Amino acid sequence: MSQQSLTLPAPGAAADKKRRLLELLGAASIAATFIFLVLAQPSDITNGVGSASTLLALGGFLLGAILLILGVLPTLPTSTLVLIPVALVLNIALGQIMGTTGLPFYFDAIGTVLIAVLAGPAAGAATGALSSIIWSFFNPTVLPFAAGAALIGFLAGMAARYGLFRRFYLAPVAGFATGIIAGVVSAPIAAFVFGGTSGAGTGAIVSAFRAMGDTLLAAITKQALISDPMDKAIVFAIAALLVYALPRRATFRFPFVRRFNVLAGKAPVAAS
Repeated sequence: MSQQSLTLPAPGAAADKKRRLLELLGAASIAATFIFLVLAQPSDITNGVGSASTLLALGGFLLGAILLILGVLPTLPTSTLVLIPVALVLNIALGQIMGTTGLPFYFDAIGTVLIAVLAGPAAGAATGALSSIIWSFFNPTVLPFAAGAALIGFLAGMAARYGLFRRFYLAPVAGFATGIIAGVVSAPIAAFVFGGTSGAGTGAIVSAFRAMGDTLLAAITKQALISDPMDKAIVFAIAALLVYALPRRATFRFPFVRRFNVLAGKAPVAAS
């Protein structure tokens, strides 16, 4: 009996391996699509689903998001599945509003970070990618940035896993660091696919750096390193406020929150 337990993997271990494989394949699909966009630099991606490059990008990002969801689905409580559509609407609505203000901020990842803190990196990445995919049907210019949105969700989940949401003041620090990474990743897309004109507020900053003699990629990277860290610091702080505003019994129903002691304090004792 003991020998069999040493040689045969437990059913739970096999399921975990399958989940991890799906998550890796999902991440690989999103990364490969991002690399394709950077290398191919398709100028027709703003034409909507009528262009081949848009369909290819949409398929690659959607496949990645689906694989991530399939990988993380067995660990998600029903409350998460209900919360994901709310997070998507929050991302898109705030992103659309901020896009009309001319400010160099986005605020389009609050829902993504919220899901990441409650359900982990894979759920956060899937939410980020899905947000860009759904939003792209209203605004095709956001589709190429789906990889960056997924990366933000993943990094937010990792920050939660390692305790950066147990103290409120650490959440914006994690957001600032995430913004630096996300800015560097999104800069080639903004430069090569959109020529640095994907946003009014950010475009003004890019133009200023270009006037100083910077190359397009250098100007966009500098703009991203100004806008993204501040944007994500605010986003992470707002997401932390939202998480702690939720009833404690609700937040501690999430297995990720309990397993990694994501939030400050102890889980409430169930009534007998």
